Amino acid sequence: MNTKSLNRRLKGWMGWLALIFVVAAALTIGIASTTGPQTPEERIDAISKRVACPVCDGESVFESQNSASIAIRNQVGDLVAENDLGDDQIVAFIETRYGAQVLLVPRASGFDALVWVLPAVALVCGVAGLAVAFRRWRVQADGTLDPTDDDRALVEAALRDQRGSADTK
Repeated sequence: MNTKSLNRRLKGWMGWLALIFVVAAALTIGIASTTGPQTPEERIDAISKRVACPVCDGESVFESQNSASIAIRNQVGDLVAENDLGDDQIVAFIETRYGAQVLLVPRASGFDALVWVLPAVALVCGVAGLAVAFRRWRVQADGTLDPTDDDRALVEAALRDQRGSADTK
């Protein structure tokens, strides 16, 4: 098998399929990996980073030193200490008390899922559009790379003229 054939095969659909498989596997491993059991303090910090301060603009409860944020942090600490609810359930409880505007990270379901899905869809559409454009340009360029008989005649005439002018000097 020569290098040109191998290069074509790698650039074909099998190469792209292998690349997609590797990227999907890496993303799956990255999403599915967990750090193991967390201490209560780590849970409180993680939950506090997901909840926005109801008074401050653009700050999480974890960052804010506002009395409302301190009260929410204490409430989260109490809920974690009770150990009856999971992290998502605690965030849902805070959301029901203060409203959906306290969520820094949108939910991954329903209408809020569009916040996560639309950028990925735009990226895939952009890459697909570029692939189609590059393929079209390649097909158009393939036909223009081979010289026509007129091109050969033009070059031959130029070479004859150049030889003739070199002989007269």
